[in-house]
Amino acid sequence: MKRIEKQFSGLKRKREKALVAYLTAGYPDLGTTGELILALDRAGVDVLELGVPFSDPTADGPVIQGASQVALRNSVTLTGILDLVAVLRGSTEMPVILFSYYNPIFVFGTEQFARKAAAAGVDGVLVVDLPVEESAELRTYTDEAGLDFITLIAPTTGIDRAKKMLKRASGFIYYISLTGVTGSGMPVIDEVRDRVSVIRKMSDLPVVAGFGISNPSQAREIAAAADGVVVGSAFVRLIGEHAGRPDLAHTVETFARSLKEGIG
Repeated sequence: MKRIEKQFSGLKRKREKALVAYLTAGYPDLGTTGELILALDRAGVDVLELGVPFSDPTADGPVIQGASQVALRNSVTLTGILDLVAVLRGSTEMPVILFSYYNPIFVFGTEQFARKAAAAGVDGVLVVDLPVEESAELRTYTDEAGLDFITLIAPTTGIDRAKKMLKRASGFIYYISLTGVTGSGMPVIDEVRDRVSVIRKMSDLPVVAGFGISNPSQAREIAAAADGVVVGSAFVRLIGEHAGRPDLAHTVETFARSLKEGIG
């Protein structure tokens, strides 16, 4: 059983919801990212989304865009990120999803990326700007390597298109709970509940909801309508506020623990 499947199966048995946390790799630097990943693991985070910095992150709000720019100035590369995951695999079994735009993967080489990501201990990929119609080449290699291909469903995704997208989805489904960029607002719970209910009729995979969740009470509310929540900008913002301080990892761990306890 793959790590992602095992994690969600265990949560279902315990009647718990998943906390998926996002970090921008290399923000404020790659060494600190490693420390923060272990802090998230200690806090009980169920799945890590590790963002690959990119110069034009069109789906991301200003907080994550700024973090990506810092990481790029630090010369963070996809190779460095994979090396970091490989090192951390000796200390954590937390599933790791690489959240990326397609350009860094294409430049790296799709076949080489899939092979090296799997060897490093990456569990899945989420390519935010790769439509299902154009994903065949990458999926040829990621499927072969055993990497889950996480599917994004938006509020504006029509039923017919959603069915097409979910037909080959694996790992879990990421429901974007509001329109716009990351960190741009707060989802409406009734809309999330209704949309997740529709998605569940089309797929047996777990559904997590993200975009706009920034505190334990919001996480609890959204988690009640899905199988878990994704929190990203709130973590990145917290890191920016405490970067360089000796208590950074502890601060991030405490926040993550409050979110996990909040969703039950």
